[in-house]
Amino acid sequence: MLAVSVGLVFFVVSLLFMQFLKLQWMRRRFPPGPTPYPLFGNLLQMNFQIHHEILRKMAKIHGNVFTLWLSNVPVVVLQGFQAVKEGLTVHAEDVAGRPTSKTFHLLTHGNGLIFSNGHLWKQQRRFGLATMRKIGVGKKHQEYRLQQEACHLVEYLRKTNGKPLDPTMPVTHAVANVISSVVFGHRFSIDDKNFHRLIESTDTITAFLNSVSFFVYETFPSLASHFLTLFKQTESSINFINTLLAKELESHKEKGKSDENQDLIDYYLDEIDRTKGDADATYDEENLIQTVFDLFLAGTETTATTLRWALLYMVVYPDVQEKVQKELDAVLGRSHLICYEDRKKLPYTNAVIHEIQRYSNIVLIALPRQTVKDTELLGFPVPKDTIILSNIDSILSDPEKWETPDQFNPGHFLDEDGNFVNREAFLPFSIGHRVCMGELLARMELFLVFSTLLQAFRLTLPEGVKEVNTKLVFGTTMKPPPYQLCAIPR
Repeated sequence: MLAVSVGLVFFVVSLLFMQFLKLQWMRRRFPPGPTPYPLFGNLLQMNFQIHHEILRKMAKIHGNVFTLWLSNVPVVVLQGFQAVKEGLTVHAEDVAGRPTSKTFHLLTHGNGLIFSNGHLWKQQRRFGLATMRKIGVGKKHQEYRLQQEACHLVEYLRKTNGKPLDPTMPVTHAVANVISSVVFGHRFSIDDKNFHRLIESTDTITAFLNSVSFFVYETFPSLASHFLTLFKQTESSINFINTLLAKELESHKEKGKSDENQDLIDYYLDEIDRTKGDADATYDEENLIQTVFDLFLAGTETTATTLRWALLYMVVYPDVQEKVQKELDAVLGRSHLICYEDRKKLPYTNAVIHEIQRYSNIVLIALPRQTVKDTELLGFPVPKDTIILSNIDSILSDPEKWETPDQFNPGHFLDEDGNFVNREAFLPFSIGHRVCMGELLARMELFLVFSTLLQAFRLTLPEGVKEVNTKLVFGTTMKPPPYQLCAIPR
């Protein structure tokens, strides 16, 4: 019996040692990085999370291009403005892929916009960009919808009569209704139970994507699917959203064709009909549902989170809030319906919104890319099918690019005369071929909603509250901790 036990231990140790040697041999083909170990790679050193602070420490040791191993999967990390910019733009086509991990397959099955690849991705993205233009994103028609949602939010806050409230749900409701009008052609009531569950489901999915559960599922999928509560909740959330979207699709089909398309689903159904029989076409109902899923998830989570930070910063920095309101009053007055074009006359307000995005930095690590062929990143050879991670935090807090990177400072976006200036290191929407498709819509939402709220209200902490926690809640997007504020009509 002892001999069997000793033999088993020797066999396991031998396997682990062989795995260790294999990893060391494989490392030679990649940029330098911390030593990976059998089974876990560098996950133990990372505490099973891709955390910006850990990446920052590793970059100081290994340089701004380094390799981490998630179990036996190599991941090349780009750190700092120069590395990210060159890494994603010099050979942009080479790094335009997405990984095909177990989680991303569970989420999308390779369909839609965010995690698709190759011809399918190019066709879906081209359609998405063209349709956003047709629907009027960036034009007066879409601006009017945004103004309406901002006004609905103002009316909701007026009814609180200056009493303390958590702004999460009303802000998320406003943002979700913007993307709903684009893809569904209608808005949700704030009392709609499906709407509430839809928001809860998107929260659950995004929480899973940078959690310990994610890495456990990637390494031990059978174990995770049976025993991890967060995985089960995520799977249930995905199923709920897909069911809801399938009902929306059926509703559009039952409604029949109108003289003019109203939303993305209408345009997509037309495209399915138009390309029937085309062997190269990738337009079908599965891709339609996934495209809508992708747009809703991305279009709600990021903008709503940024606006929640915006309101929090205004109560934390009342002097900044006062300067914004003085500029709004002087240039536009309190009854002017704010337009996106007004940003050109409001340099300080525009600078504050940009600084909110920089300082809150809600997407610390950009969605992973993958090389589609053998390539080179900043002098390092990188094989085909290698995952690339861009540390957006290292750009937006790069001390070589920002005068006071660790402070909230709207002056980052103003020149000596108080004019607004763009900064090359302002890349919250990423860069390269996978740059955020909804960037213009998000910019419009942030400006119109933020400016409209500050035009209408003075935002304060509840009575008796002297300070508020501004430490981020770590996840796929970095949310503010729960807080309350009072919206006092001006």
